[in-house]
Amino acid sequence: MKKEDKAKVIANIADTLKEYSGFYLVETAGLGAEKTSALRCACFKADIKLMVVKNTLLHKALESLDGNYEELYPVLHGATSLMCTNVGNAPAKLLKDFVGKDDKLPALKAAYVEETVYVGPDQLDALAAIKSKHELIADVVALLQSPAKNVVSALQSGATKLHGILETLSTKE
Repeated sequence: MKKEDKAKVIANIADTLKEYSGFYLVETAGLGAEKTSALRCACFKADIKLMVVKNTLLHKALESLDGNYEELYPVLHGATSLMCTNVGNAPAKLLKDFVGKDDKLPALKAAYVEETVYVGPDQLDALAAIKSKHELIADVVALLQSPAKNVVSALQSGATKLHGILETLSTKE
């Protein structure tokens, strides 16, 4: 590959990484054609961009970006696939669902989510447990609505009791 072509590929990888808030580095070498195709389809449905990249080009792309990615450099060996996402836990959930009981692939090498680096396949459960931005917003809204619902409920039940007492008193005479 010519030097100009490498520069274009590095710039393309860097631009792709800038578009997304997080990315996963995954080992996919050894997957058959059928499983690779199924993984690509699952990624497309989950709005995850899947790219197979050369480690040296990815390393140079990461160096060109702002931020500290030094913890990711040691895992850049072997075949690496890059999963880019704006929902931090989506690739982790996809990988957990995709990996069967007997299968070891695709295996998580590392991930960069919410400005935090996760290294190793044992981090997959922690990554899947991360709540997305929309889930956090829903939790906050539910917490904010809870006291208001309690007040409204108390007022309604008090009004019902008062109405019942007044009606009983009016029918007594």
